[in-house]
Amino acid sequence: MFTNRTRLFIGTLCFLSLMLLAYRHMYEFAWFAMLLIVLLAWDYIRQGTLIVAAKYFHHKEYDKAERTLLEIFNPRWLSRKRRGYYEFLMGGVCLQKQDFEDAEKHYEVAAQYPLRSVNDHVAALVHVANISIRQGNFEKAGAYIQLTEKHTEDINSKMKDVIERLRQELKKNKK
Repeated sequence: MFTNRTRLFIGTLCFLSLMLLAYRHMYEFAWFAMLLIVLLAWDYIRQGTLIVAAKYFHHKEYDKAERTLLEIFNPRWLSRKRRGYYEFLMGGVCLQKQDFEDAEKHYEVAAQYPLRSVNDHVAALVHVANISIRQGNFEKAGAYIQLTEKHTEDINSKMKDVIERLRQELKKNKK
């Protein structure tokens, strides 16, 4: 929910409060300041800067989104729900930069984690299939398109149209 700069500012305020409260022998309040510091650190480790990055991504500010995503120290430490969303956003940023290999890797990882909705999960699978078709790896594309079949009832019509176009593209290229 915060950027690293904001976390650092709030953490510094809490630390200064902790020192002042400990100096004044107000230990109950000092423990509260310490608890806030711990919660701030825990939030950074488990949540990261994803909310801010998602906001930039949805406003099509991809450079800011990438910088915000790169502020996350270790994406493997993110919570299970946040890790998939991190990979999905990073895949989208790589796709915008036309770095298709990294985008494919990020979308593959994103598809292994729970995402916000079934549509997002299928979108990650579709992106991998689309990139695979563009790179000439038709077997992999077919496998990822096949993975989308178990979600056909839960996705919107736009996503169904995209899957159908990819199937047609795959049939055309297999001949």
